[in-house]
Amino acid sequence: MVRGHVGNSAARFALQRLGLDAWALPTVLLSHHPGHGRPAGRTTPADELSLLFDSLAQRGWAGAVQGALTGYLGAAEQAGAAASIISRLKALSPGALYLCDPVFGDDAGAYARPGVAEAIARDLLPLADIAAPNRFELSSLTSQRIDGPSDAVRAARLLGVREVVVTSVPDGARIANVCVTAADAWCCSVRREDHVPHGTGDLLSALYLALRVQGLPAADALSGSVSRVQAVIGASLGRDELHLVAAQALLVSPPSALPAARIS
Repeated sequence: MVRGHVGNSAARFALQRLGLDAWALPTVLLSHHPGHGRPAGRTTPADELSLLFDSLAQRGWAGAVQGALTGYLGAAEQAGAAASIISRLKALSPGALYLCDPVFGDDAGAYARPGVAEAIARDLLPLADIAAPNRFELSSLTSQRIDGPSDAVRAARLLGVREVVVTSVPDGARIANVCVTAADAWCCSVRREDHVPHGTGDLLSALYLALRVQGLPAADALSGSVSRVQAVIGASLGRDELHLVAAQALLVSPPSALPAARIS
């Protein structure tokens, strides 16, 4: 994204502010978020993504990677290329955590190109250590209705991924973010806000992965990532993009920690 903070433009900056070097393989190159009108740009060919990673791996750098994140795909064939990259990365760096953010829609409906959701489910989710769908995406992937945190827990355990973070879950008058593992589940609810800029899901996925890579337990990573995102949202209200650069100190030291409550 040339302008704004969504996708890689949000994730890379957040990872860097938390002290992690980050490589960004662009699945699309767009002038701005499509929510502002039709952008100029293009989708990166799948073979180009593979070539970019090949060049990095050939120089011996891939073995030091601690985590990987996939998000928006501009075309279904990119999922196969991404899966090959993740598989090679895990072979070179066995301890690396892979977070799959299956970006293909929201409560307004699906917006990804045809075949993208199916390709993510087929090629990427089976490789994931962590998945981070929103409520719409989890419901679509599992054919489950999700009306609250307990529904999100049940659906997440059908996904076949050992750790799942579900965003945008209704929780009465609030919005819940739910973290689910094989043994436990936690909920971190926040106040509903109107007209929130795009990119909050991308930001949360990057922050959660960073905190897990840095060794925080899942519940603490949920609390820490949600707290940071809410602080940035508060600094961004009334703007057409996340006010990420001006609010960057909040990524390191959020003003308050939102607790993650265990779901029984």
